[in-house]
Amino acid sequence: MNKGDEHWMTLALQEATLAAEMGEVPVGAVIVRGEEEIGRAHNQRETDQDPLAHAEMLAIGIAARRIGSWRLSDCTMYVTLEPCAMCAGGLVNSRMKRLVFGADDRKGGYCGSLGNLVQDARMNHRSEVSSGILAEESTELLRSFFAALRQ
Repeated sequence: MNKGDEHWMTLALQEATLAAEMGEVPVGAVIVRGEEEIGRAHNQRETDQDPLAHAEMLAIGIAARRIGSWRLSDCTMYVTLEPCAMCAGGLVNSRMKRLVFGADDRKGGYCGSLGNLVQDARMNHRSEVSSGILAEESTELLRSFFAALRQ
């Protein structure tokens, strides 16, 4: 049974909710190979005081360790927010087959908004990209998080 993009994005949203509860920007990521989840993470920059601790980068590391290979060429990443340039680079370098994201990031996204590193023909790898999956839910989680910070 194919669980579908919305199922996996729902799990990424659960991760994003955990991030928000920890005071982190609510972004969550899940990596899937076939029908098996092999990596899951949420932002931990504040918790770890690590500028590299984005959900995508953490999930890539978990998935690679789980399968014993840095090549994730048969995997899909589901992430609630369009990846930044650093995370897009991680997707290229891990050879991620497919990227599915929820909300566009017009200020920092590098998978369609400010640029498109994961599909740049000059790179040694390109990923398939699907966007807008549960975008409203992803956007609302971010909006409510930042609104609460401003109060």
